Amino acid sequence: MAAQPTGTPDILLQSREGGVLILTLNRPDRFNAFTVDLHAQLAAALDAARADDGVRAILLTGAGKAFCAGQDLSDRSVAPGAGRPDLGESLEQRYNPLVRRLRAMPKPIVCAVNGAAAGAGANIALACDIVLAGKSAKFLQAFAKIGLVPDSGGTWILPRLMGDARARAAIFLAEQIPAEQAEQWGMIYRAVDDAMLMSEARAIAHRLADGPTYGFALIKQALTASAQNSLDAQLDLERDLQRKAGASDDYAEGVKAFMEKRAPRFSGKGPA
Repeated sequence: MAAQPTGTPDILLQSREGGVLILTLNRPDRFNAFTVDLHAQLAAALDAARADDGVRAILLTGAGKAFCAGQDLSDRSVAPGAGRPDLGESLEQRYNPLVRRLRAMPKPIVCAVNGAAAGAGANIALACDIVLAGKSAKFLQAFAKIGLVPDSGGTWILPRLMGDARARAAIFLAEQIPAEQAEQWGMIYRAVDDAMLMSEARAIAHRLADGPTYGFALIKQALTASAQNSLDAQLDLERDLQRKAGASDDYAEGVKAFMEKRAPRFSGKGPA
């Protein structure tokens, strides 16, 4: 993996289990809230994972009792008499690129929400491909409590996951949404017992790492485009992506395994 950016090297822990890269936000004393350094380290880790053919799935989680409390406000506090911070610049330089990295990553990302996911922390979790949460976890759109607008894609992804009415209430009222309710509302894939969270998340990540990585990248591309495309445009895109998938080594292996009545052994490779 690439060298860590500047700052404390252990605020983002990285480990490998076969084709799975595990990234752990590691500021438990601050509920894994984001700083400039944590952003830089996570961006570098994701870029390295994208370029590493040995990484075929990513598992993102947090250390301690929380997944992520969003922005560490002490990292940009407004002192009396001081100039106001440009929060738009913070989004432009750090949060927006992070969400774009997650959504454009050509490898599936599993998020294990191990505790509170608040503000940008909640929306970053929801930007991943498959989200599991421990039953004690809670999601909170905390922005209105301090007079801000939901960011990190929150105003885009929440209405699509839970519907406009629930999204508006969650944002305006800034009330906690327990993990089991988040599952019922379609915000996340599954709420699981806390003790089983990481084992279940690992199992899913390893299943994905053994899958057709190139095909997964095309699937992500199709799903992302569907939010803006008309049906006609999406049908055309599916045609074009299916043409690419059909020329891949993994498709050939999948058909061969089906005919031979055995489990496929995907390499993750695209067209030869």
